[in-house]
Amino acid sequence: MTASGQHPTSPVPPGQLFDLSGKVALVTGGSRGLGLEMVRSFAAAGADVVITSRKLDACEAAAKEVRDLGRRALPVAAHVGHWDDLDRLVDTAYDAFGHIDILVNNAGMSPLAPSSAETSEELFDKVIGVNFKGPFRLASLVGRRMADGDGGSIINVSSSGALLPQPRFGPYAGAKAALNTLTTVFALEYGPTVRVNTISAGPFLTDLSKSWAPETRTNTRSALGRPGNPEEIVSTALYLASDASSYTTGALIRVDGGLY
Repeated sequence: MTASGQHPTSPVPPGQLFDLSGKVALVTGGSRGLGLEMVRSFAAAGADVVITSRKLDACEAAAKEVRDLGRRALPVAAHVGHWDDLDRLVDTAYDAFGHIDILVNNAGMSPLAPSSAETSEELFDKVIGVNFKGPFRLASLVGRRMADGDGGSIINVSSSGALLPQPRFGPYAGAKAALNTLTTVFALEYGPTVRVNTISAGPFLTDLSKSWAPETRTNTRSALGRPGNPEEIVSTALYLASDASSYTTGALIRVDGGLY
C-alpha cells in the first residue's frame, strides 16, 4: 500500500521505501527539538515542508535549512491551541502546495505544576489546548482533506507521561492519553486511505533538557539507561510518514529507551 492508500502492484525496493519525493509534510513545533529533526529528515528524504510554531523567525530559520537541501519550505507562525490559527495554517498550506501528505502533531508543552490542587485554570487550559485541542482540530481539518483526496499519514507525537503518569503532570498526562485515543478515532474515521499513528516519545536531549537536573541528562530508569538523542526520533518518523508503514495504522510506537 502506498501513502495514498493504494496497494502497490509490485514490491517496492527497500531503498525506495522511505522516499518522500513529491510529498508535502506539515510539522507543528517544527522549528526546534524533535520537530526540527523530523523537518530535516523529511526534507532529506525528498519532501517539501510546512513548518509552524509560534515564532516566525524560528520557522524561517528552519525553512532555510530545508531550502538548502533543495526542497521547498513554508514557514507559518501559528498557535496550535487557537483554532482560528489552525484554520489559517491549513488554508495557507493548501494554497501554497495544493496538498498535504504528512501531518505531524508534534507541538506540545509540559509545565510542572506545584500540585494538582494548585494547578490554575489558565495553566490547565493551556496544556489541554496545545496537547489535545489543537491536534484534534488540525487532524480533523487535514485528515478530512486527505481522505477526500489521495490519502496520507498523520503522526501524533505523544509522551511516555501518558503511559507512566506522575503527580504534578496531571493535565499533561491526561492530554497525551487523550491524544493516544484520538489516533484510534482518526485511523478508523479516515481509513483506509489515511494512516494515523502515535509516537510515544520518552526523554530526549533537546534544548528543553538543559533545565533538567544533571543526573537526568545522563541516566533514565529504562532498559537503555539513558535519554535519547534528538536524531534518534528520525527513523520512526520516517517509517510512519512513508510507504514503509503501509500496513501500520492505529498503532502506538514507544521510542523511549524502554522506560519502566
